[in-house]
Amino acid sequence: MSKINTLPTIDEYLRERLMPVEGAIPHIPGIEMFGNSIPAGTVGGDLFEYINFQQRYDIQARIDRAQRLAKEFLEPFPAGAAVRNPVDDHVHWLKGMQDFKHRMEAEYRFAKSSEQTRVAEDLRDLFSTAGVLLVDAQGHGLISAKIASTVHDTFHALMLTELDRYGKTTPELFENLNVRLAQSVTARNALGIAERENTREIATMLYGEVDPLGHFRFVNFGHPPPLVFSAEFGKFMKIDEHHMVQFLALGLQIPADHPDRKRYYSLGFRQRGFDLSAIAQITLMSPGDILVLYTDGVYDGGDEQARQSLEAVLRDRYREPAKEICNALLDYAVKQDEQLRASGDQDLIDDKTVFIVKRTG
Repeated sequence: MSKINTLPTIDEYLRERLMPVEGAIPHIPGIEMFGNSIPAGTVGGDLFEYINFQQRYDIQARIDRAQRLAKEFLEPFPAGAAVRNPVDDHVHWLKGMQDFKHRMEAEYRFAKSSEQTRVAEDLRDLFSTAGVLLVDAQGHGLISAKIASTVHDTFHALMLTELDRYGKTTPELFENLNVRLAQSVTARNALGIAERENTREIATMLYGEVDPLGHFRFVNFGHPPPLVFSAEFGKFMKIDEHHMVQFLALGLQIPADHPDRKRYYSLGFRQRGFDLSAIAQITLMSPGDILVLYTDGVYDGGDEQARQSLEAVLRDRYREPAKEICNALLDYAVKQDEQLRASGDQDLIDDKTVFIVKRTG
């Protein structure tokens, strides 16, 4: 009798796509990394993903294309010839202006060509860069998993555009992602949802990129701040939070100058736009130093006693590989769940995610 293949349930499908894939761990000289997630139920609202640029994208093919376009954009096309690219199309429009001058075409072509030259240069940096996406959707059930999946899919769609236009991630990606998670006034009115009802799809997000020198550049939307453990001093180091901008959770606040600001609900309009100054940086100074990313099922980022307990775990295990350190912290978090169950506070149990970046050289 032939075996019948059954489709996975929605819980199984979401759990599989939200769980990290160990085979996707990026290999960066001098850096070791590992992360894992444990959902509170059959599926959870935590999402963690390695962004392995070399594995996910054909970087060299993108560099080749940018270099080809840099040359092509400089080449005028004969009158009556077919438009080859967006630069030709814009030049065709320029020539229809009454005050058109021939130098305008040359200047525009040079500007667009130089943009592609820079794209090619920035793409080369991705050969030695790794990213990590960490999302924590409110709750820990099927709806939370769906919210986390929405953030994941939107992020990767926007990333494709970023690499085509800039060859790297820019503040524009995160601002667009933030707006995507905001509540549409039109949709709420159509559904008859009252503004006071608690129907927001809330998710925190931290995205960062690490390089061989131990620089971790990141953006933070409502997520608990990273922890840095010093191998030399055997403790968490104090981080200057004045240089770490943290926005509200995704979708809660729209910038005041956004053209669609009146189309979304916002907890007040954010006066500060999302620009390069909003990207924070942490540096792992010495071999053995460890960066810890986590969700609030492990640590809420504020309880001093819990912080000391995590510090004690790292003090015992910091010499081990990143995978073992990650698992040790998750084991600690699971044991805390046992105490919550014993005290009748099982409703406080949440999804747990830990991501470790360790400098080895």
